[in-house]
Amino acid sequence: MRLGNRYTCGMRTMIVFLLLSLTSLAVAGESAAGMRWTAPAGWTKNEGAQPMRVATYAVAPAPGDRNGAECVIYFFGVGQGGSVDANIERWKDQFRAPDGKPAVAQVAKRTIHGLTVTTIDASGTYSGMGGPLAAQPAVGGYRLLGAILEGPGGNLFVKFTGPAKTIATNQQKFDQLIASFQPDK
Repeated sequence: MRLGNRYTCGMRTMIVFLLLSLTSLAVAGESAAGMRWTAPAGWTKNEGAQPMRVATYAVAPAPGDRNGAECVIYFFGVGQGGSVDANIERWKDQFRAPDGKPAVAQVAKRTIHGLTVTTIDASGTYSGMGGPLAAQPAVGGYRLLGAILEGPGGNLFVKFTGPAKTIATNQQKFDQLIASFQPDK
């Protein structure tokens, strides 16, 4: 009997240690380009390596939506990835209004923890990356919440795209993500 009790106690200790380790990893957040951030609870990080992506989060669909959303954080390297204005224009051009004209986008600039942040909110028919990299045809009823953070080690580009309802349901979590960015110390 004593051996069984030691095994149970040892297993309990191991489980508590593992849980504490996982919790500390979640609190520690992630970092790139001299900035760190913390992903919102409930967003699932995709672990597969993809070029230029430092983090990719899958977001479950809102009730009534068939597809979920994706939030990607890109880092192209110091001085790479194009200007803030060029990227905002490119993201705007990925959305069309019902009449086929470019969709109206809301663009704003603010400072968070000493970092200059340019944000965009666009919706309509989404063409994605376009050009030869386009994997899927344009889809209607999509929305983009985006942010470009100008950091000490270069710019981070954050794109949260998916069905408009799913994006609206998760807008507070996106805002929480953006507010969590700060310079690495």
